[in-house]
Amino acid sequence: MSHFFAHMARMKLIQRWPLMHNVRSENVQEHSLQVAMVSHALAVISNQYHQAKFDPYRAATIAIYHDASEVLTGDLPTPVKYFNHDIEAEYKKIEAIAERHLLNMLPEPLQDDFKALLVSTDIPTEYKALVKSADTLCAYLKCLEEGRAGNDEFITAKRRLEDRLTHDPLPAVKDFIHLFIPSFRLNLDQINQML
Repeated sequence: MSHFFAHMARMKLIQRWPLMHNVRSENVQEHSLQVAMVSHALAVISNQYHQAKFDPYRAATIAIYHDASEVLTGDLPTPVKYFNHDIEAEYKKIEAIAERHLLNMLPEPLQDDFKALLVSTDIPTEYKALVKSADTLCAYLKCLEEGRAGNDEFITAKRRLEDRLTHDPLPAVKDFIHLFIPSFRLNLDQINQML
């Protein structure tokens, strides 16, 4: 018997942005789906426009599990996680222990296939960077949504994320922003008028 997917099912219980007032709360499971969709898109954009050789399905699958360890650690808020180098280093150790613990929950014949999804040190650097870019884009989208709902709690986070996205080395990020972000500033009627 394996408890792995019983733990994965608890991703929906882990709330993101826990130190901030949210008009609409967001959980890790729904966030992971959005990051998977954006990772897939970034991989396709990279391949089509920038001659990259990403496997979009691999990118999406890695993104599905990118926050899986949080079912054991919880979602540590960014200001706490990156408060200083010591805390960041210790949290990375905790994440690594949680990743290994989740991997060990799987039956041994399945572990090799899941290792490259769950254990961050086994994920190729280029895929890790792509998923991180997608994660940043999704955090930015959350800021836009909260701002559109009249919540000014996310203003500072939005500025910080805009700066990070401006300096993101993955060319597909700028393409994604140009192609898809403007729609997030519109209401449903405005989006439907453009069809």
